[in-house]
Amino acid sequence: MTNFSKFLVLLALITITISCKSKKEEAEVTATKPNIIIVITDDQGYGDLGHNGNTIIKTPTIDKFATQGVSLTNYHVGTTCAPTRAGLLTGRNCNRNGVWHTIMGASILNREEVTMANVFKENGYKTGMFGKWHLGDNHPFAPYERGFEETFYHGGGGVGQTPDYWNNDYFDDTYFRNDKPEKVEGYCTDIWFDEAIKFIETKKENPFLCYLSLNAPHSPYNVPQEYYDMYKNEESLIETQKRFYGMITNIDDNFSRLLKKLDELKIADNTIVVFTTDNGTSNGYKVDDKTGEVHGYNAGMRGTKASEYDGGHRVPFIIRWPNGKLEAGKSLSDLTAHVDILPTLTSLAGIEYKSEKVIDGTDISTYILGTSKIKDRYLVTDTQRISWPVKGKNSSVMNGDWRLVNGTELYNTATDPGQITNIADQHPDKVDNMNAFYNTWWESVIKETKYSTIDLGVDEDEVITCHDARTIDYFPPWNQTLIREGVPMKPAPFFVNFINEGTYKFKLRRWPAESKVSLGAEIPDEIPATETTDARIRGKAMKFKKAFLKIGDQEVSVDANNAAQSADLELEVGKGKTELLAWFELENGELTNAFYVNVEKQTN
Repeated sequence: MTNFSKFLVLLALITITISCKSKKEEAEVTATKPNIIIVITDDQGYGDLGHNGNTIIKTPTIDKFATQGVSLTNYHVGTTCAPTRAGLLTGRNCNRNGVWHTIMGASILNREEVTMANVFKENGYKTGMFGKWHLGDNHPFAPYERGFEETFYHGGGGVGQTPDYWNNDYFDDTYFRNDKPEKVEGYCTDIWFDEAIKFIETKKENPFLCYLSLNAPHSPYNVPQEYYDMYKNEESLIETQKRFYGMITNIDDNFSRLLKKLDELKIADNTIVVFTTDNGTSNGYKVDDKTGEVHGYNAGMRGTKASEYDGGHRVPFIIRWPNGKLEAGKSLSDLTAHVDILPTLTSLAGIEYKSEKVIDGTDISTYILGTSKIKDRYLVTDTQRISWPVKGKNSSVMNGDWRLVNGTELYNTATDPGQITNIADQHPDKVDNMNAFYNTWWESVIKETKYSTIDLGVDEDEVITCHDARTIDYFPPWNQTLIREGVPMKPAPFFVNFINEGTYKFKLRRWPAESKVSLGAEIPDEIPATETTDARIRGKAMKFKKAFLKIGDQEVSVDANNAAQSADLELEVGKGKTELLAWFELENGELTNAFYVNVEKQTN
């Protein structure tokens, strides 16, 4: 045998050895690492579940699931959707990571943040995300750029919002598969569960992380007829609550499908399943201003979605893991939060994870497993919903059952769950201690606070929408109903980063490109409301005179052609970060921001 032949034989043996070792290691990971599924719903509060005391709503699967796992009953999140999701995925308070709002460019997760998907992917997990992302629609913020290998999602913060595909309404919509639009048939929640189940079926031989982030039961309260009919004759509910409850029961039925699939695939025992929600109820609890009549149920808490009181941020959290020997049906009442979930799940999965940034959460795995208690701790949640975070705004400092609200109101929820009696005067030292913690915490947070900057020039054609414009004292038209209303929007900039210098074409639009509607046209496709769906209003015509574009110090303009679909301008742009402002002058002299701007890099 020649030396060369011997070399080939040796190389083959090395290749086989490496291959066998790799397969052995993969098999060991598959055999020991638990799968993880997180189901998080949108705008469903603590009281919107049967086992939490709601005698009207039908959630038999989730109620039974609570008897099979551990429930955290003093678990808190942000007071609105994007801030909670940002905290859940990073372990960091939303004011640190760029997501202190749901619009205005303040719902974009800073590019430097490490997500749960990044961590698990780097440790051998297959990762998938389905449903609501709401942490940035442009580069480099889309879910498939943040550690999720497979994604299928709607745009913006909800189906039918401005960045979403035009005319989506929960039924037979067009969603995005890793950025590419794809038409589907069916109800949105059914679709998200279908996609998650397909992902699980194909990845069952590997450890996987499945992030099933739902847009329901967020408004609009559009629901299949059969689920509305379950509550149609419930006189104690207002009409939108009947649909809201129907959306939740639909979630419960889909959750049942998911759990049955895990049993069918024989992977239920080694799969951690989490069910939780993102903030207090949006529609499950209403009090008539005139009569004081109560509709719905809020588990005795004060406040609902966006409130600094417990009803705005105390939500259900249930975790099941048969192989983990969690005590089935146990409720734990120590103070916990969404920012604990990343460090906790990595610990349960045997992953060594140490963040390079400040983490607001802590590993509560031993607490969930029943081998420890949680040490005395402080947590903060707040409601900002403005262009830049303000110290003390709508804040709640939490310590066990103590709540310091807005720096001056003190409650003990163990004896006063409705936060009715302010006892600050009786416990001045407690108020001082909690305020001292908040002041130190805020100094740490505000040092990290910053806006995200959208990358342009990555794809041949990209779109930015007014949903993410940096408005200061007003909300932009953040959903398609507002777009249809055609109320002029005061011009506001986008913070952008051109990754390459060169010539770019900017197409300023009143309607999105996929609508194929001209600038000055109306859209007369209104659909009246039904007992199960909201109305679609007529799209109002706006008449434009001129279009303007300003990037940095450069400004150009062009006469608007109302018969064209866009007003097009070209500009030579340098590489780097800058502000982009795109607006119209209407025929009546008013100014309005462009609702949609397509950006095309021109080839040399």
